[in-house]
Amino acid sequence: MKKNICAILAIVVTFTLMTACTKGITPNNATPGSPENSQPKDSDPKGAVDTAKIETYYPFEKSVKYMYAGEGNEYATYSVYVDYLTESRQQIRVNNGGTEMVKVLENKNGELRLIYARGEAYYRENFTSKVNDKPEILLKEPFTKGSSWKSLDGSTRTITSVKASVTTALGAYECIEVTTESKDSTVRDYYAANIGLVKTIFTSNGMEVSSSLSKLEKNAPLVQKVKFYYPNVNDSINYTINKELSFDTNDVTKVIFQENFKEAPNQNVGTLIGPNTKIKSLYLNEDNMVYLDFSKEFTDEMNVGAGYEAQILQCITNTVGDYYMVEKVYITVEGEPYSSGHILMKKGEAFIVDYKSVK
Repeated sequence: MKKNICAILAIVVTFTLMTACTKGITPNNATPGSPENSQPKDSDPKGAVDTAKIETYYPFEKSVKYMYAGEGNEYATYSVYVDYLTESRQQIRVNNGGTEMVKVLENKNGELRLIYARGEAYYRENFTSKVNDKPEILLKEPFTKGSSWKSLDGSTRTITSVKASVTTALGAYECIEVTTESKDSTVRDYYAANIGLVKTIFTSNGMEVSSSLSKLEKNAPLVQKVKFYYPNVNDSINYTINKELSFDTNDVTKVIFQENFKEAPNQNVGTLIGPNTKIKSLYLNEDNMVYLDFSKEFTDEMNVGAGYEAQILQCITNTVGDYYMVEKVYITVEGEPYSSGHILMKKGEAFIVDYKSVK
């Protein structure tokens, strides 16, 4: 069902997912919407915009959440959270209620670049190391009216104003207006100094859809609802419990899962790993299979019968497979295929997600 929604949204609100989710953040001593904080910090008013840098109009900061109110389409309302942040790259998560997309943006050589985008990314994975020789340029120095460049699809992106007045729920701003002209549509993005993207307007064949910054939260974690599967200590039926996991920017997903795997929510279910077990790696591979590697303590601390061991492995497989939305999970210990006195897996042989014995 999520895939069907995503296909529809790709047609209706492409601008929201591909151009409208870039933004910055108010500095710690600034107030969103305050006119004095939306001006470039330059003593020469005439040359202020010309000499401003990308980081002025698109500053990077972690653990921030942006909310945009939409008009003209229900999916034009969306939120943005910063998943990962390096010195020059930022990975953001865009959620418009119908689907989620992650994008990696780069500030390099006077350009704000989109170097990677992945749809239906409901899981946290760090893509900031992706390589792209042909990035999409969203914003480019110098910020001079009339400056233009070509986008990857052949459309033209132009700075059409350096003093555009924009009002949102957070206040009034003087913005750089970047207009993208294609054959059938026009997109206008408005960037305010020390804030980032404050508004986007998409027009096509008489239709207009807009998204405007309505709320900005600092020190806001990303909260994800994750379904955990646990083995029943009394019978062969496995149980599910929904947990809310909290992630700050740059938190490592495997560490959060590791701690939760060690906790039994009640006395009727068992833990998934022992107290000294570590998750050495956890990632979604290009073959659409999740790779999960445990430290040697995983099997050393298990010490259970064959049936219960199978339950534990199935619960781990279901939990991880559910989170990454895959059918196969390749579980290894210290890099080697899973092996115990009861179960011996071959190299490359994965565990299969199975919900038959789940209550």
